[in-house]
Amino acid sequence: MLLVGGLGWYWTTSLVPSTYSVMDMGHADYGGGTAHEHGTGVSIADLTGPADGEPDVAVELAARAASFDLASGERVQGYTLNGSSPGPAIRAHQGDLVQVTLTNVDVPDGVTLHWHGVDVPNAEDGVAGVTQDAVRPGEHYVYRFRAEDAGTFWYHSHQVGHAQVRGGLFGTFVVLPADPDGAQDVVAPVHTYTGRRTLGGSTGITSVDAPAGTAVRVRVVNTDNGPLRTWVSGGPFRVVAVDGRELNEPTDVTDEGVLVTAGGRVDLLLTAPARVDVGAGTALVVGPRGTAVEPRPEPVSAVDLLTYGSPAPLSFDPDRADRRFDYRIGRRPGLIDGKPGFWWTINGKLFPDVPMFHVTDGDVVRMTISNDSGDVHPMHLHGHHAVVLSRNGHPSTGSPWWVDSLNVADGETYEIAFVADNPGIWMDHCHNLDHARDGLVAHLAYAGVTEPYRVGGSDANAPE
Repeated sequence: MLLVGGLGWYWTTSLVPSTYSVMDMGHADYGGGTAHEHGTGVSIADLTGPADGEPDVAVELAARAASFDLASGERVQGYTLNGSSPGPAIRAHQGDLVQVTLTNVDVPDGVTLHWHGVDVPNAEDGVAGVTQDAVRPGEHYVYRFRAEDAGTFWYHSHQVGHAQVRGGLFGTFVVLPADPDGAQDVVAPVHTYTGRRTLGGSTGITSVDAPAGTAVRVRVVNTDNGPLRTWVSGGPFRVVAVDGRELNEPTDVTDEGVLVTAGGRVDLLLTAPARVDVGAGTALVVGPRGTAVEPRPEPVSAVDLLTYGSPAPLSFDPDRADRRFDYRIGRRPGLIDGKPGFWWTINGKLFPDVPMFHVTDGDVVRMTISNDSGDVHPMHLHGHHAVVLSRNGHPSTGSPWWVDSLNVADGETYEIAFVADNPGIWMDHCHNLDHARDGLVAHLAYAGVTEPYRVGGSDANAPE
């Protein structure tokens, strides 16, 4: 009787309510700082971008569940935006007011758009059940925000994300600086559709015309669930930006590749003619029409961004942190929502008993992310960029390495820091979206912010 009763209690405690606020999940972690009450204050729904003003960039996107042809001709069943996947490439200039109207034509589960890597106001973040309700078939939703930071970003659905992103519901978003470097600009989103790796929606070799001797910035965007390696043939290159942030004094690279984590972006500066490989026989060639560049084998080693480039001052002091958090990733058997399995854990706990990291506006935050789970995890914090302080106890000695998507391999420990300067409730999750679906998700919550949306419920909000 005791055994049966104990098992029944364990099964009951694993159940996830059919509808809930993420603010009621798990347990509060104040990181050694002052505790505060939540449930009163400004609503996420009011943390919007500018309500007035004519947009500088206005885009309408129609989401459909459909079969479509890749640029190279293969037929795929999945999701489209304006009839294609990737969806339209959106470009803006730094300071532009961007307005995107999303219409759900017939995606049965509903859709949203998350602006990955763009530190938008919280109500524009596009997370179903956290910052908005999913857009149901026949409905539309308008996102408005100012493109404050130049860089390479992307957008994707954050409703049933593990299925919709894999199926093609994404696109690229580039914000050009006020003072561009003069290089020819090429955006190279990498995505795998049903086992076929593509670059810009095309399998095999993609060619872009560029006069010999031209400087070309290739913006590699990894939209898949796992890390990829990219490398350049035909001459040296530089890694000039990571996750939309420029690196300080990058140097020439000739015999190394670059790791791009899931959700992450790297900007490579090279000289045409050159070839950029992204694995699985998929590559981009930039050069005069008809140019062929002999591919080199994938390099054994990769650029170490912990030591690459030159140091530069930070705008804050990580050693004077107001909050210090641990995000320890593991794995163990257990029950989630009554289902037995071998599940991800955060700080030893199974979903939904996950931490809610509490901060106040203006806090300096340090977070230690460690992984002892047997798998790699691309950790993505919404609404903020963090600087990498150390890896496995070795301090950063190169350019400040700012990330919104950090590749944390099994056995690795990273220390990162950021300023909590964007109030809201923000996801902090693994961007292998299958892992997030299975419970590898936490949140960052600001004091004085309330959360009116619910996961589940009549809108069937399901962010992962």
